[in-house]
Amino acid sequence: MTPTVIVLAIAIGVIGVLLGGPLWRARRRRQLRTQPLPETWRIEINRAMPIYARIPSNLRARLDGLVQQFIAEKEFVGCRGLEVTLPMKLAIASQACLLVLGRSARIYEDLYSILVYPAAFLVPEEHRDAAGVVHHHERALVGQAWDTHRIILSWDDVLAGAYSPADGFNVVYHEFAHYLDAEAGEVNGAPFLGDARLYERWSRVMEKEFNRLREAEARGEPTVLDPYGAENPGEFFAVATEAFFELPREVQAKHSDLYTELRSYYRLDPASWLAPRA
Repeated sequence: MTPTVIVLAIAIGVIGVLLGGPLWRARRRRQLRTQPLPETWRIEINRAMPIYARIPSNLRARLDGLVQQFIAEKEFVGCRGLEVTLPMKLAIASQACLLVLGRSARIYEDLYSILVYPAAFLVPEEHRDAAGVVHHHERALVGQAWDTHRIILSWDDVLAGAYSPADGFNVVYHEFAHYLDAEAGEVNGAPFLGDARLYERWSRVMEKEFNRLREAEARGEPTVLDPYGAENPGEFFAVATEAFFELPREVQAKHSDLYTELRSYYRLDPASWLAPRA
């Protein structure tokens, strides 16, 4: 091998490292986040997430950049013959990015792919009864945070969240909240907070609100939070996230401590985005 060929091979290797390395990735992300959002994309986001128009302009500009980065970096996989179109990607990406809008420059770093089914999908499950007999069955789900690498969504239910943006139910918010919860190690209702003192307060408020929801659910009382949140602390955090973004004023009025904790965690105040009541 001649010296020229050796130099060329080294140069190609260095370029390859740079193109796949953190410096190149950071530069590419800056470009994605600062380029203008196409107007056609903005129209689709408005359709899928009506709260978009109420977000303060500085935050909305940041959200635009996060959405462009998300779509460029994440793989969308259609299941059962579903073709995932750009409007579908925008609907999912905009809602997912809203959850990290105020938090940091990191957006779902470990997430590789979003699997989209046309409608609810069946997953196999098993349980062992008191006699030790294992029972196998299937359960219909509308979403699942499989792990920190994959999230599964039902497109019918993503659409339902767009059509009813103030009912407290949103499968994208729910499943991506599970992802954020899992970043701390397990889905247990305690996402990464970064300070032991914050965990103490978080635990105290969440336990109080979780028990309050369980008691209300047992009595059959109507609640701002989806009763499904009474299943376990992990589901409670996901359900509380749905309500925080879809029913912020109701959560603030009836669960003020919970609202304060979620506002501190997400570093957003969605109740302030709404027009003053007459």
